Amino acid sequence: MASSLTKDSVRPGTPGSEKTFFGHPRGLATLFMTEMWERFSYYGMRALLPLYLVAPGGLHLSAGTATAIYSVYVSLVYLLALPGGWVADRFLGPRKTVAVSGLIIMLGHLCLALPATASFFVGLGLVAIGSGLLKANISTMVGHLYNGPNDPRRDGGFTLFYIGINLGAFAAPLVIGTVGENVNWHFGFALAALGMALGLAQYLLGSRHLSETSSVVPTPLSAAEKSATLRKGLIWLAIAAVFYGAVGFSGHFTLNWALIPLTLIGLIVPVFVIARILRDKDLDSAEKSKVSAYIWFFVAAAVFWMIYDQGGSTLSLFADGKAENSVLGWEFPVSWYQSVNPVMIMALAPVFAWLWLWLNRRGKEPSTIVKFSSGLVLVGASFFLFLAPLSIAEGGHKAAAMWLVAIYFVQTIGELTLSPVGLSVTTKMAPQKYASQMMGVWFLAVTAGDSITALLSNPAVGGVNLDKTGFVALEAVLAVVAGAAVWMYRKKVNRLMGDVR
Repeated sequence: MASSLTKDSVRPGTPGSEKTFFGHPRGLATLFMTEMWERFSYYGMRALLPLYLVAPGGLHLSAGTATAIYSVYVSLVYLLALPGGWVADRFLGPRKTVAVSGLIIMLGHLCLALPATASFFVGLGLVAIGSGLLKANISTMVGHLYNGPNDPRRDGGFTLFYIGINLGAFAAPLVIGTVGENVNWHFGFALAALGMALGLAQYLLGSRHLSETSSVVPTPLSAAEKSATLRKGLIWLAIAAVFYGAVGFSGHFTLNWALIPLTLIGLIVPVFVIARILRDKDLDSAEKSKVSAYIWFFVAAAVFWMIYDQGGSTLSLFADGKAENSVLGWEFPVSWYQSVNPVMIMALAPVFAWLWLWLNRRGKEPSTIVKFSSGLVLVGASFFLFLAPLSIAEGGHKAAAMWLVAIYFVQTIGELTLSPVGLSVTTKMAPQKYASQMMGVWFLAVTAGDSITALLSNPAVGGVNLDKTGFVALEAVLAVVAGAAVWMYRKKVNRLMGDVR
């Protein structure tokens, strides 16, 4: 990567004024590599997680419990992005918060690498906390490298940064997944820790190239606020410790004493946050109208992510026992399926960016509502496609690997139709008072979707077999109906959106 740093003339005093990274501030190289290694560790561990949970050499849990754990973990990562942003805004600033998050993630993976059940769940919690802290702040630091929102290099910088995300996500299952499945599960988790350690090391070494703005705490807590926050935090921590200590000593503690409350939190918090914004008396009628319109997009996105994120759980567990994981006689680890989406994203994202521009010049670019509806229909179509390998498996045969690749392909097209549009519409429809917080609200759609999956799959609650034909068909129909509903009510949503299109 060092060879891409070339001499260039940049405005003196800006970050990276001596060298550039593909024409961008040199600090982008630091953030690019940090995010690449963090995603390498995150997606590598995530590819192994459901397989380890059900494996005889792992925790040997049921598929339902494994899916519930996986879904709660993913929902927490996105839920914790909200407090992650608060920590940077009020306490540490983005630069220090990302450094702390990298250390927490690395320690989490090291806990996963230890062959003990207790340390494994501690590790999952630490990785979720660290990922939430990092996710909320590293993109903000990319923005700090540029001279405001009108800097012509800004969009290109975020595109390069996005490539770093997908490079890490693509390589992780191929490396960590292979070692974890074929050598030793805990060696695989240790590799994830090594990846994060490399990312943290180069972040600390390259942080001098970052903008000074990234070190600023935008709205620091006063001494009184710090004291009150610490006191409240300790009180809640003490309550949790006493409660779970009592449950543990009574001999009644099971995994669901943690899973079910976390699942419910993942469902309640999004509703509470949106309701609080709607009730804010500082918002004018136009802003409240836009938030009301945004609820349509939020619910649609929650349905989308509920199905999409099963690519790492339901589909992966199906492949583990019921698919022929080979191409032309060459067998590959199940975790490799998780590399299909990022490589397709890298290949197709530029195509979609070009397509929208091409249609826009001809006055034919689909509206935000049409794109959203299309994403929902596509993710529903992917589960209609899932019915084919399911029926093959029910007939006593193993489904071909290309069935699963086709499902991931359709889901990727759906993601490219819905996800970037969702990010864009979130920024456009956010009330001025909640300009930054609304991005956290968008992440909460992922939290809500995964929490629904956790609730359904948990044997103690829903007990639904998510890889059964009837339920897969039901989910597919739900997504298509949701997409059709958004399209049918597009005029009402457009009215609520006001001047946003």
